[in-house]
Parts: sequence; C-alpha cells; structure tokens
Amino acid sequence: MSRLLWVARCVEFSALARGLAPSKTIEIHALTQRMIAAGEDVVSLSVGEPDFAPPQAVVRATQEAARTETRYTDVAGTLALRTKIAAHLARRKGTRYEASEIVVTNGAKQAVYETVLALCGPGDEVVIPAPYWVSYPEIAKLAGATPVVVETTLENGYKLRASSLRAAMTNRTKLLVLCNPCNPTGACLGAADLREIADVLEGFPETFVVADEIYERLHYETTPHTSFAALGEDIFRRTVVINGFSKAYAMTGYRLGYLAAPRPVAAVAAKIQGQLTSCASSISQAAGLAALDLPDDALDHHVREFKRRRDYVIARLVAMGPRILCPPPPEGAFYILPDISPCLGLAHQKRPSSALETSTAFCAALLEARNLALVPGDAFGAPGAIRISYATSRPLLARAMDALEAFVTKDLSPPQEPHLVSLL
Repeated sequence: MSRLLWVARCVEFSALARGLAPSKTIEIHALTQRMIAAGEDVVSLSVGEPDFAPPQAVVRATQEAARTETRYTDVAGTLALRTKIAAHLARRKGTRYEASEIVVTNGAKQAVYETVLALCGPGDEVVIPAPYWVSYPEIAKLAGATPVVVETTLENGYKLRASSLRAAMTNRTKLLVLCNPCNPTGACLGAADLREIADVLEGFPETFVVADEIYERLHYETTPHTSFAALGEDIFRRTVVINGFSKAYAMTGYRLGYLAAPRPVAAVAAKIQGQLTSCASSISQAAGLAALDLPDDALDHHVREFKRRRDYVIARLVAMGPRILCPPPPEGAFYILPDISPCLGLAHQKRPSSALETSTAFCAALLEARNLALVPGDAFGAPGAIRISYATSRPLLARAMDALEAFVTKDLSPPQEPHLVSLL
C-alpha cells in the first residue's frame, strides 16, 4: 500500500478538521492556475487582488529593509509601525489607540482569527451577515463557537438592517462581524446605518464587534468612511478594528495586517500570535511604515479607476438581460455579487441533459465552456449568486463580460430528456 493510500485510508483526522469547509476562492484560484499551467487561456475574476503595483516608496523601503531589517521583531510588531498605525487611525478615523493596543499580524485574516480565538469559545454565538467572506463562519468554528447567519437582500444592496440583527441576537451572542465595505458584495454601511446597529448593541452590553475595515480606502461615496469604533466610548471599548495593507496599497504578497483593540484584548491576541506564528515579516513591516507615510491622495487614482471598472461591469451585467439580476451599484471594495438564480435549472450545451442546480455548478460549467473563472455564491452564503472581482484591467474585464454574456444568452437552455440527447 502506498504512503498516500495508507494515510487516506487509515488516518482519522480530528473532528475540527473534518468540520471545516475549504476556501472556495482559493479552490477556484488553484483550479484556474492548473488550467493556465496546462496551456489554456483562462480569464479569472476569482481573487480579490488589485492589479496595481505597490507604490514606489513601498518598493524602495522593501529593498532597503532586505539589507537592514532581517531580524525578528516584537511579536506584536515594531514599536515604530504600531505607533504609526495608531497615529494613522487617530488622524483618519478619530479613534485614539496607544501603540500597546495595536497588534501587527501576518495578514488581516490572522487578525480576525486571533480576535475570535481571544473572545469566543464553545457555547458562544458569532453573528455574521450574509453574504459573508468565506472564512468568517469557519474561523468561528475553529474557536468552537457557533456561526449565526443573518440574511440581507439584493434589493437593498445587501446591507445589514437593524431589525434583522435584533432578531438574531441572543444572550449567547459574543461577537458580531461587520465587514465594511463588504467582501463579497461591496456594500457600505454609512454612519447612520452603523448607529442603528450600535443602538441594537446597547441591549447586549457583553457583545463585541469585529469591524473588518480592510477595504475602507476603496470607498466610492463622497462622504468619508466611518469606522465603527468611532461611534462612542461604549462601542469603542468592545470593538476590534481589522485593517491591513493588501487591498488599498496592492501589497497582497506582503501578508501584513493589524488589529486595533482595547489593551486587554490586544494583549491576548498578541499572546495567541506568539504561539501561532510570532511576528509578521520584518521586511513587510518596514514596507508598511513607508505606505503609511504616503500622502492621503496617493491612492486616489486607484479608487477612481476601480469606480470606472465597477461602472463598466454593472452596465454590461444590466445589458445581459433577465438571466442576470444586478444589485444596486456597490459603494466600495472591488466586488459585485449578481444573482444568477434565473439560470439555475437550465443546462449548458456541453451537457444538455444535466441542469445547473447550484451556483457552484454554474461556475464550473462557465469555466469549462468559456474559460472564465468566477467564485460561486454558495461559498459566501449566497447560493443563487456569483462573485465578480473587478480588480483587474479593463481589457480583461471586457473579455470576461463577453464570455459571461455568451454563456448566459447562448449556451444555456432548458435541459433535454436523456433519450433525446442520445438521438442528436
């Protein structure tokens, strides 16, 4: 028996490992990369990764740090970077943190994970608005907590409403997750929306909030983005703000994020990080310092370009007709989550007798028929939707929209009876 076969047959993995779902975004990206490696011409809008290069000041700082900053740092990050982050949040968001209340992490995902591990355990509930980023429910499960999903609707732009939140809250609700702007929908909650949510939380004084604000610089409204922690002292003391450098600064490969939290929470998160990975890369931290030194308008051209791409994709989706239901234009991030439920129950021409019953089946057929990779909404708690990332060039977006339009308007039809297919 081969080693691989022995492991597959004989190893009993933990209940925790068996209960976790794989990340669909990573899964689709891996399949796409295999197709490209095999020589196929694939367009992928499956990964939330800006196509811009990092700012030149960041690149120069990286080069210099590779010569001078190659040692371990404090687990929570260098004092210089934590101090700079605290000053950055005070200036841009009006939230006052000490350096000891900042933990620099290996990407923002680690910051979320450490927060949930610090605050939640068996018997606790984590309220998560849907559609949600794929990892939120799984991170709650890793902590032994129970994810509680709150539905939103396409018609109101997938925005969490206070009435829906109130209905989901119980005396076991330890944590509310707010991703604002939201992955995968691009929905933004403004100051008035956030205050309504804060009013609900007044009745649950033991509930904390994870305010995932990783996309806050990619915000298309004229009013500035409001940090949830800025709504008042009571909210501040039980909010953990998540942010990082991947999306706004196009520094995805640097794996640099951070959390900002009241000192007791930050201290526990740092202790957990000390047993997981220790410090973030010293070189990445030096690059992060350079990013925060950039003027506020240094990213404006990125935001304008993302908005133009958003408007292009929305216009193309609307023109595709009744098989694609488009939400109101998302106000941030670089995602659109159209509803493709009118396509479900149809078959595509390569498998005319087999109906597409799920968004996963839809995306698999689209990849097979038109070499276009999108992520199924099943992964985000939106089973009738697909996620489109427009964080790529307009020529590639044009190719992608051409492929999607051809698929939904030409390749799909009611499934045929098997005996009729055999006669064709």
